[in-house]
Amino acid sequence: MNNNDILRRLRYTFNFNDKQMVAIFASAGEEVNREQVSQWLKKDDDSDFVALFDTKLAVFLNGFINEKRGKKPGAQAIPEKRLSNNIILTKLKIALNLQAEQIISLLSEVDFRLSKPELSAFSRKVDHKHYRECKDQVLRNLLQAIDKKYHVERSKKIASPTDSQTKARNDKGNYAKKKQNKTPPSSPWVEGARPNASSVYVNPNSTTSPKRQRLKLAK
Repeated sequence: MNNNDILRRLRYTFNFNDKQMVAIFASAGEEVNREQVSQWLKKDDDSDFVALFDTKLAVFLNGFINEKRGKKPGAQAIPEKRLSNNIILTKLKIALNLQAEQIISLLSEVDFRLSKPELSAFSRKVDHKHYRECKDQVLRNLLQAIDKKYHVERSKKIASPTDSQTKARNDKGNYAKKKQNKTPPSSPWVEGARPNASSVYVNPNSTTSPKRQRLKLAK
């Protein structure tokens, strides 16, 4: 597979920003800048596209292992000068702490069938009689399966203070319009009086209490 494509897929799946990408390289002992990362992530037909060499991808995958599993004390693993799909698969397996059964299950989720002996053959040494080369189809489907399981959703846009202030002004304006267009009650009412106030007026300055009427009960 194309090294740049692998880098793009992992960056997309785990939603790494440029700063995180730079940090992943740094954790594996390689200093890179944002411009380099941006060039590696460009589409192949972009004028600013720069091919990612095997050594650089090996460094990133080593850093990816550090990111996911924690960096071990001691000397950092030496990046391979030449990568194969078998090595890339092994590094992904280590980074995500995947067992053989889990990889087979992941692949089945994207309708790709792989047996345990076939998977085991990818981890053999090149000179082993049971060694098998990992084809692009296997690695491509594994990356697709990893994306399906581990894809990190991008966070929603956070409203800026300006947006909040604009919303507050709009809400205030809408409230004023509603108050202005409010329909007055149908019954007669006095400005400033409560609509549901009693219609019986009592003089607050009166010194005499109102007489109570006695009701006569029919005999």
